Amino acid sequence: MKDPEEPGDGDGDGDGEQPSTVDGNPEQASHVDGDRLARLLGDPGLTWLVERIRRRMERDEPLTGPVTLPTPTPAERAAAERLLGRGPGAGRSLTVRLEAVDAVLRRSAISPGGLAPAITALTGPVTSIADVRRREAEAWQDAYTPLADVRPELTAWTDRLRQDGLVRRLARTPQAAKTLLTNTTTVLRELPANPAISLPAFAARVLGDAHALDDGTPLATVVLSAVRVLTDFPDGSGAEWRREAWASAGLLKDALSSTVLTLGLRGTPALDWMTDAGEPAVLTLRQLTHIPPRTAPAVVYVCENPTVLVTAADTHGPACPPLVCLQGQPSAAALTLLRHLHTNGSTLRYHGDFDWGGVRIAEALLRRVPWQPWRYTAADYRTAVTATPLAPPLTGTPAEATWDPGLSLALAELGVRIEEETVLDILLADLMR
Repeated sequence: MKDPEEPGDGDGDGDGEQPSTVDGNPEQASHVDGDRLARLLGDPGLTWLVERIRRRMERDEPLTGPVTLPTPTPAERAAAERLLGRGPGAGRSLTVRLEAVDAVLRRSAISPGGLAPAITALTGPVTSIADVRRREAEAWQDAYTPLADVRPELTAWTDRLRQDGLVRRLARTPQAAKTLLTNTTTVLRELPANPAISLPAFAARVLGDAHALDDGTPLATVVLSAVRVLTDFPDGSGAEWRREAWASAGLLKDALSSTVLTLGLRGTPALDWMTDAGEPAVLTLRQLTHIPPRTAPAVVYVCENPTVLVTAADTHGPACPPLVCLQGQPSAAALTLLRHLHTNGSTLRYHGDFDWGGVRIAEALLRRVPWQPWRYTAADYRTAVTATPLAPPLTGTPAEATWDPGLSLALAELGVRIEEETVLDILLADLMR
């Protein structure tokens, strides 16, 4: 209860520059006469007073000045009067000066050290709130020490992690946070995994717990935030996004669900057979991590939409040059295949929709694997717009085409979208060269 006359005895935190009044001298405390003290201050009518004094001690506030109880009961008023040996007071409130109580304790030899050792003897050791907060701050600072071992390219990520409150929300306590970040650094030292490995198998090998990186665990949340930085994987959400994000670091949650469409690609018995038959092949992430193509063509064409690949199969059959289809955002399987081909010498040539979504997909791919535009420049867009008078209007939020900044300017200027299917004849003609 706050004393009107005394702002320092309210419900605020009370952390000031005053010296602590908590008397921790065991010799002084041992001189307290416990039995007499209990009779003097242990009266239920003085509970409010004892609590006020203890609260001041916790806040390192001086044990001086008045404390006031606005609406005392008769029992509380009588107890205070017995304590101080004074007659009935006037007024609706009850005020007790702490110096007076301290004097009673010293004069009676119940507590020669005064109020502080008396309250400690009566109610138990008093811990300074400032000390508690200081120790907690030190514990949180220590909790982040495992991040010092994280690789240099994650420095900005560790700085952000210290500031954004994610670890505190996930771990709740400094001890749990230190364990979380210790395990995080242990995982990150092993990433990206090469060759790719099952996520549960990786967790079992590195952490001794196959479920340590299951969806929803604090560890999975923190590690995924670092994986996005390590692999430059785009922001997102949902089960499919998490699967692809893990896969970008070589950890396979589901090596069969992530697939990529190909046509005319050779290098395994299955691919050779499909290419000879002129049929598209669907490659899973598992196939690509266990048995990648043994050969890398000089040029590999890459498109965004399946219609291009299917029509190429119908038109060119076994004669079609190597063609890979992203089917929208590049999957883990697509990225694995294209990285493998690029690493082994293939030049990748990419085409996508001429719209803001298409530009974003192209940028997402370019951040992960180099490619050259395949009729996917500002000049190609302007030509296609001229040939398509009924093209639909462009919608969505603009995006930057870093491979050709003029393309973004042209899209904003002309304001229409050109889908891959619109320029299909031109793309198919290129595949015959």
